[in-house]
Amino acid sequence: MVHERLTYRPGLTIRELTPPLNLDHFRLIAFDMDSTLINIECVDEIADAAGRKAEVAAITEAAMSGEIADYKDSLRRRVALLRGVPVAAMQEVLEHRLQLNPGAQRLVQTCKDRGLRTLLVSGGFTYFTDAVCERLGIDDSRSNVLEVVQGCLTGRMVDQHWGDICDGQEKRRMLLQSCRRLGIQLHQTIAFGDGANDLPMMGVAGLSVTYHAKPKVREQAHVAIETGGLDRLLELFEP
Repeated sequence: MVHERLTYRPGLTIRELTPPLNLDHFRLIAFDMDSTLINIECVDEIADAAGRKAEVAAITEAAMSGEIADYKDSLRRRVALLRGVPVAAMQEVLEHRLQLNPGAQRLVQTCKDRGLRTLLVSGGFTYFTDAVCERLGIDDSRSNVLEVVQGCLTGRMVDQHWGDICDGQEKRRMLLQSCRRLGIQLHQTIAFGDGANDLPMMGVAGLSVTYHAKPKVREQAHVAIETGGLDRLLELFEP
């Protein structure tokens, strides 16, 4: 039986699923980072050092809500406003503002213990994704590289060998590429996000999950976590 929409537990909304499921049926879980695995939007916090947080945060909010269709352009605009910010300011964000969201450690570790490959795909920056991957033991990642000259941000990003900006389509491509490389079928994947640029990968995954997401994104996910931590996803699965 398929349910159009039901509340399985308070604060956990499920659409088109019949719980319980078996986590062993999945082989790969892909995560967004900012406001999903972690508590902040890193670009907004870096902008705070330049006195431009409100301006940058407004663009971020519009992009994540789907009000700005061109994510790449929105990110270039935000990064341009970071020109002159010292790397020390990013270190301050990493050490004092960035925190894992509740349940992140337990969810990732449980998935790894059950044999799932873990992937972090972010429109954010390697300065932060590398640290988060190390902290959580995530297997693979794809994000963006900020250009630094003489210890300060230039307001530009560095093109990488696999392409330029990691946007929604790149997140989807990375999920598909990981499936091909690992011999995994799409129905064996879970995609976790909160913003409009997560929808492309969520749309092809076997199970799509949001965490305190924007309304447009929450409405299109199989599972929406609205209260509690990321590990509430585990409530869907058989022990």
